[in-house]
Amino acid sequence: MNRTTLSLIAGATALAAVTGFASLNAPAASGDNTAKAATQQPVERTSLLCPQPSTSEIAETAYTSYTPVTQGAADSGKAELQAATVESADSASGKKTGKKTVKPALKPAEPGKPATGDGSGAEPPALVGTAEGKFAPGWTVQETTAVAAGTGRGLLGTNCTAPDTEFWFPGVSTATGRTDYVHLTNPDDSAAVVDVELYGKDGTLKSTVGEGITVQPHASEPILLSTLASGQQADLTVHVTVRSGRVGAAVQALDDKIGGDWLAASTDPAGSLVMPGIPKDATAVRLVAFAPGDQDADLKVRLASPSGLITPAGNETLHVKAGMTAAADLGDVTRGEAGSLVLTSTGTSAPVVAALQVVRGKGSKQEMAFIPATSPVGGRATVADNSSKGTTLALSAPGRSAQVKVTASAGSEGGTAATKTYTIKGGTTQDVDAPVPAGLKGTYALTVEPVSGGPVYASRTLASAQEGVPGFTIQNLPDDRGTVAVPEADQDLSVLLKK
Repeated sequence: MNRTTLSLIAGATALAAVTGFASLNAPAASGDNTAKAATQQPVERTSLLCPQPSTSEIAETAYTSYTPVTQGAADSGKAELQAATVESADSASGKKTGKKTVKPALKPAEPGKPATGDGSGAEPPALVGTAEGKFAPGWTVQETTAVAAGTGRGLLGTNCTAPDTEFWFPGVSTATGRTDYVHLTNPDDSAAVVDVELYGKDGTLKSTVGEGITVQPHASEPILLSTLASGQQADLTVHVTVRSGRVGAAVQALDDKIGGDWLAASTDPAGSLVMPGIPKDATAVRLVAFAPGDQDADLKVRLASPSGLITPAGNETLHVKAGMTAAADLGDVTRGEAGSLVLTSTGTSAPVVAALQVVRGKGSKQEMAFIPATSPVGGRATVADNSSKGTTLALSAPGRSAQVKVTASAGSEGGTAATKTYTIKGGTTQDVDAPVPAGLKGTYALTVEPVSGGPVYASRTLASAQEGVPGFTIQNLPDDRGTVAVPEADQDLSVLLKK
Protein backbone atom coordinates (compact mmCIF):
# COMPACT_ATOMS: atom_id res chain seq x y z
CA MET A 1 0.00 0.00 0.00
CA ASN A 2 1.62 3.32 -1.08
CA ARG A 3 1.88 6.58 0.89
CA THR A 4 -1.03 8.21 -1.02
CA THR A 5 -3.33 5.38 -0.09
CA LEU A 6 -2.27 5.53 3.56
CA SER A 7 -2.88 9.27 3.69
CA LEU A 8 -6.37 8.90 2.25
CA ILE A 9 -7.24 6.19 4.76
CA ALA A 10 -5.92 8.29 7.64
CA GLY A 11 -7.92 11.31 6.45
CA ALA A 12 -11.15 9.37 6.19
CA THR A 13 -10.59 7.82 9.63
CA ALA A 14 -9.98 11.22 11.21
CA LEU A 15 -13.17 12.63 9.69
CA ALA A 16 -15.18 9.72 11.05
CA ALA A 17 -13.71 10.22 14.51
CA VAL A 18 -14.86 13.84 14.63
CA THR A 19 -18.49 12.80 15.00
CA GLY A 20 -18.11 9.73 17.14
CA PHE A 21 -19.82 7.09 15.03
CA ALA A 22 -20.02 9.09 11.78
CA SER A 23 -19.59 6.87 8.71
CA LEU A 24 -18.46 8.27 5.36
CA ASN A 25 -19.22 7.32 1.77
CA ALA A 26 -16.58 7.97 -0.88
CA PRO A 27 -17.59 10.50 -3.57
CA ALA A 28 -18.24 9.24 -7.07
CA ALA A 29 -15.24 8.88 -9.39
CA SER A 30 -14.66 11.42 -12.15
CA GLY A 31 -11.33 10.21 -13.54
CA ASP A 32 -9.04 12.78 -11.89
CA ASN A 33 -7.16 12.74 -8.57
CA THR A 34 -7.32 16.46 -7.69
CA ALA A 35 -8.85 17.20 -4.27
CA LYS A 36 -11.69 19.73 -4.12
CA ALA A 37 -13.20 21.81 -1.33
CA ALA A 38 -14.92 19.90 1.47
CA THR A 39 -18.71 19.61 1.51
CA GLN A 40 -21.03 18.93 4.43
CA GLN A 41 -22.59 15.48 4.27
CA PRO A 42 -25.07 13.89 6.73
CA VAL A 43 -23.51 11.49 9.21
CA GLU A 44 -24.54 7.89 8.71
CA ARG A 45 -24.22 6.53 12.24
CA THR A 46 -24.68 8.15 15.66
CA SER A 47 -24.35 6.93 19.23
CA LEU A 48 -26.16 8.38 22.29
CA LEU A 49 -25.94 7.37 25.94
CA CYS A 50 -28.56 8.08 28.62
CA PRO A 51 -27.63 7.78 32.33
CA GLN A 52 -29.75 5.83 34.80
CA PRO A 53 -32.46 8.41 35.62
CA SER A 54 -33.18 7.67 39.29
CA THR A 55 -33.29 5.00 41.96
CA SER A 56 -36.24 6.62 43.73
CA GLU A 57 -39.36 4.44 43.88
CA ILE A 58 -41.57 7.47 43.27
CA ALA A 59 -39.65 8.82 40.27
CA GLU A 60 -41.44 9.09 36.94
CA THR A 61 -39.23 9.24 33.85
CA ALA A 62 -40.15 10.02 30.26
CA TYR A 63 -37.92 9.63 27.20
CA THR A 64 -38.38 11.52 23.94
CA SER A 65 -36.51 10.66 20.73
CA TYR A 66 -36.37 12.93 17.70
CA THR A 67 -34.44 13.15 14.43
CA PRO A 68 -34.83 16.33 12.34
CA VAL A 69 -35.38 15.94 8.61
CA THR A 70 -31.97 16.37 6.94
CA GLN A 71 -31.48 17.07 3.26
CA GLY A 72 -29.30 14.44 1.62
CA ALA A 73 -29.78 11.86 4.37
CA ALA A 74 -30.19 8.18 3.51
CA ASP A 75 -33.60 6.84 2.52
CA SER A 76 -33.52 4.05 5.06
CA GLY A 77 -32.00 3.20 8.42
CA LYS A 78 -32.85 2.31 12.00
CA ALA A 79 -32.49 3.57 15.55
CA GLU A 80 -32.74 1.78 18.87
CA LEU A 81 -32.18 2.31 22.59
CA GLN A 82 -31.03 -0.76 24.50
CA ALA A 83 -30.77 -1.06 28.27
CA ALA A 84 -27.25 -1.04 29.67
CA THR A 85 -26.26 -3.47 32.38
CA VAL A 86 -26.53 -1.44 35.56
CA GLU A 87 -24.04 -2.02 38.36
CA SER A 88 -24.93 -1.10 41.93
CA ALA A 89 -24.32 2.43 43.22
CA ASP A 90 -21.68 0.98 45.56
CA SER A 91 -19.46 -0.09 42.66
CA ALA A 92 -16.88 2.63 43.43
CA SER A 93 -16.12 0.90 46.71
CA GLY A 94 -15.80 -2.50 45.07
CA LYS A 95 -19.17 -3.84 46.25
CA LYS A 96 -21.50 -5.10 43.56
CA THR A 97 -25.04 -6.17 44.21
CA GLY A 98 -25.77 -7.78 40.89
CA LYS A 99 -26.78 -6.87 37.36
CA LYS A 100 -29.95 -6.75 35.39
CA THR A 101 -31.07 -5.76 31.93
CA VAL A 102 -34.41 -4.21 31.08
CA LYS A 103 -35.69 -3.26 27.64
CA PRO A 104 -36.68 0.43 27.40
CA ALA A 105 -40.19 1.33 26.31
CA LEU A 106 -39.19 3.57 23.40
CA LYS A 107 -39.03 2.99 19.66
CA PRO A 108 -37.68 6.01 17.70
CA ALA A 109 -40.02 7.37 15.02
CA GLU A 110 -39.39 8.51 11.45
CA PRO A 111 -37.43 11.78 11.04
CA GLY A 112 -39.66 14.78 11.69
CA LYS A 113 -41.81 13.11 14.37
CA PRO A 114 -41.00 12.69 18.07
CA ALA A 115 -41.42 9.34 19.79
CA THR A 116 -42.04 9.00 23.52
CA GLY A 117 -41.46 6.24 26.05
CA ASP A 118 -41.85 5.58 29.75
CA GLY A 119 -38.82 4.77 31.89
CA SER A 120 -40.65 4.69 35.21
CA GLY A 121 -40.59 1.71 37.53
CA ALA A 122 -38.08 0.01 39.79
CA GLU A 123 -34.59 1.32 39.02
CA PRO A 124 -34.83 1.94 35.25
CA PRO A 125 -31.47 1.34 33.56
CA ALA A 126 -29.05 3.51 31.66
CA LEU A 127 -29.55 3.33 27.89
CA VAL A 128 -27.17 2.75 24.99
CA GLY A 129 -28.52 4.05 21.71
CA THR A 130 -27.45 3.86 18.08
CA ALA A 131 -28.99 5.38 14.96
CA GLU A 132 -28.11 4.64 11.35
CA GLY A 133 -29.01 6.08 7.96
CA LYS A 134 -31.83 8.62 7.93
CA PHE A 135 -32.24 8.39 11.73
CA ALA A 136 -28.65 9.46 12.49
CA PRO A 137 -28.20 13.15 11.50
CA GLY A 138 -29.07 15.30 14.50
CA TRP A 139 -30.63 12.46 16.52
CA THR A 140 -31.51 13.67 20.03
CA VAL A 141 -32.97 11.91 23.07
CA GLN A 142 -34.26 13.76 26.13
CA GLU A 143 -34.54 12.09 29.55
CA THR A 144 -36.90 13.91 31.96
CA THR A 145 -37.61 12.70 35.50
CA ALA A 146 -40.06 14.03 38.07
CA VAL A 147 -39.36 13.16 41.72
CA ALA A 148 -42.17 14.19 44.09
CA ALA A 149 -40.30 14.07 47.41
CA GLY A 150 -37.02 13.29 49.14
CA THR A 151 -33.44 14.25 48.37
CA GLY A 152 -33.21 15.66 44.86
CA ARG A 153 -36.96 16.10 44.51
CA GLY A 154 -38.13 18.19 41.56
CA LEU A 155 -37.66 18.03 37.79
CA LEU A 156 -34.43 16.50 36.47
CA GLY A 157 -33.57 16.52 32.78
CA THR A 158 -30.69 15.77 30.46
CA ASN A 159 -29.96 15.37 26.78
CA CYS A 160 -28.44 11.96 26.17
CA THR A 161 -24.88 12.48 24.96
CA ALA A 162 -22.37 11.04 22.53
CA PRO A 163 -19.46 9.01 23.97
CA ASP A 164 -16.12 10.77 24.36
CA THR A 165 -12.78 10.49 26.15
CA GLU A 166 -12.69 13.64 28.31
CA PHE A 167 -15.28 15.61 30.33
CA TRP A 168 -15.19 18.63 32.67
CA PHE A 169 -17.89 19.20 35.34
CA PRO A 170 -17.43 22.43 37.35
CA GLY A 171 -20.17 22.86 39.97
CA VAL A 172 -20.24 19.51 41.78
CA SER A 173 -20.14 19.23 45.56
CA THR A 174 -19.47 16.81 48.41
CA ALA A 175 -20.74 19.24 51.06
CA THR A 176 -23.29 18.32 53.72
CA GLY A 177 -26.71 17.91 52.15
CA ARG A 178 -25.40 17.14 48.65
CA THR A 179 -25.20 13.68 47.09
CA ASP A 180 -23.49 13.82 43.70
CA TYR A 181 -22.82 10.90 41.36
CA VAL A 182 -20.88 10.84 38.10
CA HIS A 183 -22.52 8.29 35.79
CA LEU A 184 -20.18 6.54 33.33
CA THR A 185 -21.75 4.53 30.49
CA ASN A 186 -19.74 2.38 28.07
CA PRO A 187 -21.34 1.76 24.63
CA ASP A 188 -18.63 -0.52 23.25
CA ASP A 189 -17.84 -4.24 23.19
CA SER A 190 -14.68 -3.88 25.29
CA ALA A 191 -14.18 -2.49 28.78
CA ALA A 192 -13.31 1.18 29.29
CA VAL A 193 -10.78 2.36 31.88
CA VAL A 194 -11.53 5.76 33.39
CA ASP A 195 -9.85 8.20 35.81
CA VAL A 196 -11.99 10.60 37.88
CA GLU A 197 -10.23 13.56 39.53
CA LEU A 198 -11.63 16.24 41.86
CA TYR A 199 -10.33 19.82 42.12
CA GLY A 200 -11.27 22.27 44.87
CA LYS A 201 -10.32 25.79 45.91
CA ASP A 202 -6.83 24.59 46.89
CA GLY A 203 -6.20 22.31 43.93
CA THR A 204 -6.32 18.56 43.49
CA LEU A 205 -8.11 16.48 46.12
CA LYS A 206 -5.62 13.68 46.73
CA SER A 207 -7.07 10.21 46.20
CA THR A 208 -6.31 6.99 44.34
CA VAL A 209 -9.85 5.65 44.51
CA GLY A 210 -10.81 7.39 41.26
CA GLU A 211 -7.91 5.94 39.28
CA GLY A 212 -8.40 3.12 36.80
CA ILE A 213 -12.17 2.63 37.20
CA THR A 214 -13.32 -0.16 34.90
CA VAL A 215 -16.63 0.24 33.09
CA GLN A 216 -17.70 -3.07 31.60
CA PRO A 217 -18.93 -3.34 27.98
CA HIS A 218 -22.47 -2.02 27.43
CA ALA A 219 -22.66 -1.17 31.13
CA SER A 220 -23.07 1.84 33.38
CA GLU A 221 -21.29 2.78 36.63
CA PRO A 222 -22.62 5.48 39.01
CA ILE A 223 -19.71 6.73 41.12
CA LEU A 224 -20.54 8.52 44.39
CA LEU A 225 -18.15 11.49 44.40
CA SER A 226 -17.87 11.68 48.19
CA THR A 227 -16.15 8.27 48.12
CA LEU A 228 -13.30 9.66 46.00
CA ALA A 229 -11.90 12.10 48.57
CA SER A 230 -11.98 12.70 52.30
CA GLY A 231 -13.67 15.75 53.78
CA GLN A 232 -16.59 17.80 52.51
CA GLN A 233 -16.27 20.61 50.00
CA ALA A 234 -18.63 22.70 47.93
CA ASP A 235 -17.69 24.17 44.54
CA LEU A 236 -15.64 21.33 43.10
CA THR A 237 -14.68 20.44 39.54
CA VAL A 238 -14.71 16.85 38.26
CA HIS A 239 -12.38 15.82 35.44
CA VAL A 240 -13.18 12.53 33.71
CA THR A 241 -10.51 11.11 31.41
CA VAL A 242 -10.63 7.78 29.59
CA ARG A 243 -7.42 5.74 29.37
CA SER A 244 -8.93 3.20 26.98
CA GLY A 245 -12.25 3.06 25.19
CA ARG A 246 -15.01 5.69 25.35
CA VAL A 247 -17.79 6.56 27.78
CA GLY A 248 -20.71 8.89 28.18
CA ALA A 249 -20.56 10.95 31.38
CA ALA A 250 -23.06 13.06 33.31
CA VAL A 251 -23.31 14.21 36.93
CA GLN A 252 -26.49 13.78 38.96
CA ALA A 253 -26.56 16.35 41.79
CA LEU A 254 -29.09 15.75 44.58
CA ASP A 255 -29.67 18.26 47.38
CA ASP A 256 -31.63 17.77 50.60
CA LYS A 257 -33.18 21.26 50.46
CA ILE A 258 -33.14 22.67 46.92
CA GLY A 259 -33.92 19.62 44.79
CA GLY A 260 -31.70 18.15 42.13
CA ASP A 261 -30.84 18.01 38.46
CA TRP A 262 -28.33 16.72 35.94
CA LEU A 263 -25.12 18.65 35.32
CA ALA A 264 -23.92 18.18 31.74
CA ALA A 265 -20.26 18.59 30.83
CA SER A 266 -18.89 22.06 30.16
CA THR A 267 -17.65 22.80 26.68
CA ASP A 268 -13.88 22.42 26.11
CA PRO A 269 -11.60 24.80 28.06
CA ALA A 270 -11.50 28.22 26.37
CA GLY A 271 -10.68 31.85 27.06
CA SER A 272 -14.26 32.99 26.47
CA LEU A 273 -17.39 31.12 27.54
CA VAL A 274 -21.17 31.57 27.37
CA MET A 275 -23.81 30.09 29.70
CA PRO A 276 -27.16 30.85 28.03
CA GLY A 277 -30.70 31.12 29.33
CA ILE A 278 -30.72 32.02 33.03
CA PRO A 279 -34.43 32.09 33.98
CA LYS A 280 -35.72 35.62 34.51
CA ASP A 281 -37.14 34.65 37.92
CA ALA A 282 -33.92 33.07 39.22
CA THR A 283 -33.49 33.90 42.92
CA ALA A 284 -29.87 32.73 43.23
CA VAL A 285 -27.13 32.14 40.66
CA ARG A 286 -23.70 30.75 41.54
CA LEU A 287 -20.79 30.70 39.08
CA VAL A 288 -18.14 27.97 39.37
CA ALA A 289 -15.02 28.04 37.16
CA PHE A 290 -11.80 26.03 36.89
CA ALA A 291 -8.50 26.77 35.13
CA PRO A 292 -6.98 23.45 33.95
CA GLY A 293 -3.73 24.86 32.60
CA ASP A 294 -0.61 26.21 34.29
CA GLN A 295 -1.69 29.87 34.11
CA ASP A 296 -4.10 31.84 36.29
CA ALA A 297 -7.19 33.18 34.53
CA ASP A 298 -8.68 36.64 35.01
CA LEU A 299 -12.22 36.77 33.68
CA LYS A 300 -14.51 39.68 32.90
CA VAL A 301 -18.06 38.76 33.99
CA ARG A 302 -20.99 40.17 32.02
CA LEU A 303 -24.68 39.46 31.61
CA ALA A 304 -26.22 39.52 28.13
CA SER A 305 -29.65 40.91 28.99
CA PRO A 306 -32.56 41.80 26.66
CA SER A 307 -31.18 45.36 26.41
CA GLY A 308 -27.46 44.59 26.08
CA LEU A 309 -24.33 43.56 27.98
CA ILE A 310 -24.35 44.47 31.68
CA THR A 311 -21.56 44.12 34.25
CA PRO A 312 -23.03 42.83 37.54
CA ALA A 313 -22.18 45.15 40.42
CA GLY A 314 -19.72 43.58 42.85
CA ASN A 315 -18.90 40.72 40.45
CA GLU A 316 -17.16 42.53 37.63
CA THR A 317 -14.29 40.02 37.46
CA LEU A 318 -13.33 36.56 38.67
CA HIS A 319 -9.77 35.41 39.36
CA VAL A 320 -9.19 31.67 38.90
CA LYS A 321 -5.87 30.24 40.03
CA ALA A 322 -4.24 27.59 37.85
CA GLY A 323 -5.39 24.10 38.79
CA MET A 324 -7.97 25.42 41.25
CA THR A 325 -11.73 25.96 41.36
CA ALA A 326 -13.16 29.43 42.03
CA ALA A 327 -16.77 30.43 42.70
CA ALA A 328 -18.84 33.61 42.90
CA ASP A 329 -22.34 34.16 44.26
CA LEU A 330 -24.16 36.34 41.70
CA GLY A 331 -27.48 36.48 43.58
CA ASP A 332 -30.55 37.40 41.54
CA VAL A 333 -28.35 38.70 38.73
CA THR A 334 -31.11 38.66 36.06
CA ARG A 335 -33.45 40.89 38.11
CA GLY A 336 -36.58 39.73 36.35
CA GLU A 337 -35.22 39.65 32.80
CA ALA A 338 -33.82 36.91 30.58
CA GLY A 339 -30.05 36.66 30.64
CA SER A 340 -26.92 34.72 29.66
CA LEU A 341 -23.59 34.88 31.45
CA VAL A 342 -20.59 35.78 29.30
CA LEU A 343 -17.01 35.22 30.53
CA THR A 344 -14.11 36.85 28.69
CA SER A 345 -10.41 36.59 29.49
CA THR A 346 -8.58 39.77 30.39
CA GLY A 347 -4.82 39.87 29.96
CA THR A 348 -3.73 36.26 29.39
CA SER A 349 -6.13 33.99 27.53
CA ALA A 350 -5.80 31.11 29.98
CA PRO A 351 -8.52 28.54 29.18
CA VAL A 352 -11.25 27.78 31.72
CA VAL A 353 -14.35 25.62 32.11
CA ALA A 354 -17.41 26.92 33.93
CA ALA A 355 -21.01 26.27 34.95
CA LEU A 356 -23.86 27.99 36.77
CA GLN A 357 -26.02 26.61 39.55
CA VAL A 358 -29.41 28.33 39.28
CA VAL A 359 -32.12 28.38 41.97
CA ARG A 360 -35.78 29.36 41.60
CA GLY A 361 -38.22 29.83 44.47
CA LYS A 362 -37.69 30.75 48.11
CA GLY A 363 -37.51 29.07 51.50
CA SER A 364 -38.70 25.46 51.46
CA LYS A 365 -40.07 25.91 47.92
CA GLN A 366 -36.76 26.06 46.10
CA GLU A 367 -35.52 24.04 43.14
CA MET A 368 -32.15 24.04 41.34
CA ALA A 369 -30.78 23.40 37.87
CA PHE A 370 -27.44 23.87 36.06
CA ILE A 371 -26.22 25.72 32.97
CA PRO A 372 -22.73 24.61 31.91
CA ALA A 373 -20.76 26.66 29.40
CA THR A 374 -21.69 25.51 25.91
CA SER A 375 -20.62 25.86 22.29
CA PRO A 376 -22.64 27.85 19.74
CA VAL A 377 -25.58 26.34 17.91
CA GLY A 378 -23.44 26.19 14.76
CA GLY A 379 -25.35 24.71 11.86
CA ARG A 380 -28.34 23.32 13.75
CA ALA A 381 -29.43 22.18 17.20
CA THR A 382 -32.51 20.35 18.45
CA VAL A 383 -34.13 19.79 21.83
CA ALA A 384 -37.04 17.38 22.44
CA ASP A 385 -39.81 16.95 25.04
CA ASN A 386 -41.45 20.38 24.73
CA SER A 387 -45.04 21.17 25.62
CA SER A 388 -47.38 24.05 24.83
CA LYS A 389 -46.94 25.26 28.42
CA GLY A 390 -43.80 25.24 30.55
CA THR A 391 -41.27 25.55 27.69
CA THR A 392 -38.99 28.60 27.41
CA LEU A 393 -36.47 28.98 24.58
CA ALA A 394 -33.61 31.43 25.21
CA LEU A 395 -31.48 32.73 22.31
CA SER A 396 -28.32 34.77 22.89
CA ALA A 397 -26.08 36.64 20.46
CA PRO A 398 -23.22 37.89 22.68
CA GLY A 399 -21.32 39.33 19.71
CA ARG A 400 -22.90 40.47 16.45
CA SER A 401 -26.64 40.46 15.82
CA ALA A 402 -28.03 37.26 14.34
CA GLN A 403 -31.09 35.98 12.53
CA VAL A 404 -32.36 32.59 13.70
CA LYS A 405 -34.96 30.17 12.34
CA VAL A 406 -36.81 28.02 14.89
CA THR A 407 -38.92 25.05 13.80
CA ALA A 408 -41.44 23.23 15.95
CA SER A 409 -41.85 19.63 14.82
CA ALA A 410 -45.10 17.77 14.52
CA GLY A 411 -46.39 16.48 17.83
CA SER A 412 -45.69 12.96 19.03
CA GLU A 413 -49.43 12.21 18.80
CA GLY A 414 -50.51 14.72 16.17
CA GLY A 415 -50.05 18.26 14.91
CA THR A 416 -48.46 20.17 12.05
CA ALA A 417 -44.92 21.61 12.11
CA ALA A 418 -44.50 25.40 12.39
CA THR A 419 -41.58 27.80 11.84
CA LYS A 420 -40.69 31.30 13.02
CA THR A 421 -37.67 33.52 12.35
CA TYR A 422 -36.18 35.88 14.95
CA THR A 423 -33.60 38.65 14.97
CA ILE A 424 -31.44 38.72 18.12
CA LYS A 425 -29.58 42.00 18.62
CA GLY A 426 -25.88 41.78 19.36
CA GLY A 427 -25.01 41.58 23.06
CA THR A 428 -28.51 40.47 24.08
CA THR A 429 -30.49 37.42 25.21
CA GLN A 430 -34.16 36.96 24.33
CA ASP A 431 -36.73 34.55 25.70
CA VAL A 432 -38.53 34.10 22.39
CA ASP A 433 -42.16 33.17 21.81
CA ALA A 434 -41.24 29.82 20.28
CA PRO A 435 -43.56 28.28 17.67
CA VAL A 436 -46.00 25.52 18.66
CA PRO A 437 -47.31 22.91 16.20
CA ALA A 438 -50.84 23.58 14.97
CA GLY A 439 -53.25 21.06 16.49
CA LEU A 440 -50.56 19.82 18.89
CA LYS A 441 -51.09 16.50 20.61
CA GLY A 442 -48.32 15.11 22.81
CA THR A 443 -44.82 16.63 22.92
CA TYR A 444 -42.74 18.22 20.19
CA ALA A 445 -39.15 19.13 19.32
CA LEU A 446 -37.64 22.56 18.67
CA THR A 447 -34.89 22.91 16.06
CA VAL A 448 -32.75 26.08 15.99
CA GLU A 449 -30.85 27.09 12.83
CA PRO A 450 -28.85 30.33 12.53
CA VAL A 451 -29.58 32.09 9.24
CA SER A 452 -27.10 34.97 9.29
CA GLY A 453 -24.98 37.13 11.59
CA GLY A 454 -22.82 36.23 14.56
CA PRO A 455 -22.68 33.09 16.75
CA VAL A 456 -25.89 32.11 18.54
CA TYR A 457 -26.11 30.30 21.89
CA ALA A 458 -29.33 28.66 23.05
CA SER A 459 -30.95 26.80 25.90
CA ARG A 460 -34.40 25.42 26.70
CA THR A 461 -36.06 25.50 30.13
CA LEU A 462 -38.78 23.03 31.08
CA ALA A 463 -40.87 24.08 34.08
CA SER A 464 -43.44 22.08 36.02
CA ALA A 465 -44.61 23.19 39.47
CA GLN A 466 -45.22 20.39 41.98
CA GLU A 467 -47.00 21.20 45.25
CA GLY A 468 -45.82 24.80 45.10
CA VAL A 469 -42.20 23.92 44.25
CA PRO A 470 -41.11 25.55 40.94
CA GLY A 471 -39.60 22.43 39.38
CA PHE A 472 -37.45 23.14 36.32
CA THR A 473 -34.56 21.84 34.25
CA ILE A 474 -32.38 23.52 31.60
CA GLN A 475 -30.75 21.95 28.53
CA ASN A 476 -28.24 23.71 26.27
CA LEU A 477 -28.47 23.46 22.47
CA PRO A 478 -24.97 23.01 21.01
CA ASP A 479 -24.50 22.00 17.37
CA ASP A 480 -26.07 18.60 16.73
CA ARG A 481 -23.10 17.36 14.64
CA GLY A 482 -25.58 16.04 12.11
CA THR A 483 -23.19 16.65 9.23
CA VAL A 484 -19.49 16.13 8.68
CA ALA A 485 -17.08 17.87 6.30
CA VAL A 486 -16.11 15.45 3.53
CA PRO A 487 -13.41 16.46 1.02
CA GLU A 488 -14.61 16.02 -2.53
CA ALA A 489 -12.26 14.11 -4.79
CA ASP A 490 -12.39 13.52 -8.52
CA GLN A 491 -11.34 9.93 -7.97
CA ASP A 492 -13.30 7.40 -5.91
CA LEU A 493 -11.32 6.62 -2.74
CA SER A 494 -12.41 2.99 -2.94
CA VAL A 495 -10.41 2.63 -6.17
CA LEU A 496 -7.20 3.57 -4.36
CA LEU A 497 -8.03 1.36 -1.38
CA LYS A 498 -8.13 -1.67 -3.68
CA LYS A 499 -4.63 -1.05 -4.98
